[in-house]
Amino acid sequence: MFIAYVVVAVLLSILLVFSGRSMLVKDKDIMETLDRLAVPKSWIPVLALLKFAGAVGLLIGIFYRPLGIAAAIGLVLFFIGAVISHLRVKDVKGAPVPVVLVLLAAAPVVLGLATV
Repeated sequence: MFIAYVVVAVLLSILLVFSGRSMLVKDKDIMETLDRLAVPKSWIPVLALLKFAGAVGLLIGIFYRPLGIAAAIGLVLFFIGAVISHLRVKDVKGAPVPVVLVLLAAAPVVLGLATV
């Protein structure tokens, strides 16, 4: 289970770093999505920072499991918020992506608890 946690934590961390970076450099597709969801521009750096913090927490969780589990729980909540944001504006086309990310973020919680 430890190896599975490491693999999922590293892959999810890479995904989060690239996603956070895309937000900070104002990637066209990301900005269109955030505009469609009516996310205030002032929230963009905060959301990117939360993604970076989640990635760092998952990676530190490889060595200190409680932090990794806490980071994964935070990411599950973050992506549940994303699902709610998509559904709030009736963006069912974009909603499946955060649903998949909720499930992916839940994996380190389960794997982390299984190896404690």
